[in-house]
Amino acid sequence: MSSLSYLQNQFELHRGDTSSNMRSMEGLRGFAVILVFVVHYVTLVTPWLRGNTALASVAHALHTVGNSGVDLFFVLSGYLIYGSLISREQKFVPFIKRRIRRIYPVFTFLLITYIVLSLLFPTESKLPGGLFDAFVYLAANFLLLPGLLPITPIITVAWSLSYEMFYYISLPALISIFKLRGMPCGWRIGFFVTLTVVFALACAQYGGPTRLLMFVSGILLYDVIEHRLFSSVGSALAFSSLMLGLLCTLVPIPGPFGATLKAAILFATFFVVCHTCFARSSSVFARAFSVAGLRWLGNMSYSYYLVHGLALKAAFLILMTFFPPREQGIVFFAGLMIAMFLWTLVASALMFIAIERPLSLDSARRPKVVNPRLTKALVDIEVVDGIQTKDSAPA
Repeated sequence: MSSLSYLQNQFELHRGDTSSNMRSMEGLRGFAVILVFVVHYVTLVTPWLRGNTALASVAHALHTVGNSGVDLFFVLSGYLIYGSLISREQKFVPFIKRRIRRIYPVFTFLLITYIVLSLLFPTESKLPGGLFDAFVYLAANFLLLPGLLPITPIITVAWSLSYEMFYYISLPALISIFKLRGMPCGWRIGFFVTLTVVFALACAQYGGPTRLLMFVSGILLYDVIEHRLFSSVGSALAFSSLMLGLLCTLVPIPGPFGATLKAAILFATFFVVCHTCFARSSSVFARAFSVAGLRWLGNMSYSYYLVHGLALKAAFLILMTFFPPREQGIVFFAGLMIAMFLWTLVASALMFIAIERPLSLDSARRPKVVNPRLTKALVDIEVVDGIQTKDSAPA
């Protein structure tokens, strides 16, 4: 078997007629992974940039822009999970079992790894003193409570899993309580727009988890595309929207209002970007996100999400031993970025092949999907989309 055939066999989740599958969605996930990597790379390379003010400023800007990667993942998750639930009636328990099967094999392996490393390297450990306190802390982490709750996650990147789990639990409840599946599309859109406005105003005034808004962007995206409510924009406008939305994250607007405003901008930005990719799959913009390497990266993005921070931290500890921090230039910054990205790809690919694919993907039962255009999206890529992009270094 050739190297290319092997990679296709391992990382290609695509099945069926290519014309009916949203290949660009996989690529968007890969793009989000790259944004996330930039955040953590910049955080860890900073000691080598001190003294180079210009390069440090550029790196800080990349770090800020990279934080939007998690927002894109939340939009995609909002779209996929809502589409799965609204297109056909599902019992809550089987639905949650599928989500648990999707989340926990890789997460449990990494959690055990972090516990072992915490015992081997106590100076790096986040475990509290005392056996009972340590047990409570680990139980909270296993139940995915850090994130929305003020608990420091042992796996720094896992904070967003609490957002995902909240979405998995609350969305079926909303659909059931308000009978959304039987409501007209316009009514559902009005319901979620109203919910978004009220929540955004509360966050702007008092602060709060503004990133929950991204799930609603994906929800609205599904209904708009499914019912063809308006035409998508062209490739040039979609690209311009993406660049403008990312650059807007650099505008220094402090406080809860600033955080909510930036979330609203990304809400609209990723709506436009995804709408063009999904509704106009033949466009240049959509095809740019459909190249094989980017899609394969997107397909293993959950493994990448959990393990890339640990891989980076280990690599930088080794680098610091043999090459202590001192002022470096753009060649060092860019060259090391490429090398570190390749290293994280290797670590993530091993995790994907050994654990995620056999335990979470290949073993999953494949539910019937009403809309054939969503078969691949809702079955092959219905995955966890949260990725850590907070300022703290992965540990």
